[in-house]
Amino acid sequence: MNVEKILKTTKEIPLKSRSLIHLMLVNNKVKETISAGLKPYGVSLQQFNVLRILRGQGSNPANLSTINERMVTKMSNTTRLVDKLLIKGLVDRSVCEENRRKIEITITKKGLDMLKDMDVVMDKTEAILVEDLTEQDLLELNILLNKF
Repeated sequence: MNVEKILKTTKEIPLKSRSLIHLMLVNNKVKETISAGLKPYGVSLQQFNVLRILRGQGSNPANLSTINERMVTKMSNTTRLVDKLLIKGLVDRSVCEENRRKIEITITKKGLDMLKDMDVVMDKTEAILVEDLTEQDLLELNILLNKF
């Protein structure tokens, strides 16, 4: 990915700025590619993330705080994301019997089945995104990214 070419500039961009812009461009490409893979399911990237978090809980319900803490992209509209998944029948929401102020969220069978299908698409999408990188490249990339 040539940053200057993408930005249509002939001026050389300073290395620090170029590196950060490059990260933003790669981030956008990853988000766009993953979103395109999820589009047939009518689920956003954030909704997909919520479903994966809930699947990871196993039979234990999660509350909004737990979901928000584990989100890849932190946001304040977790309630709205859960509401949309509830309307689609992908999650259930109930009031905790021990603490009536606590809302418990679980993934439904429909949500698990859809997520299983999405996993196949996501595996293919991830493979496409990193097809030009070797395993060693990916290890080195992660080492560099951990420095942020």
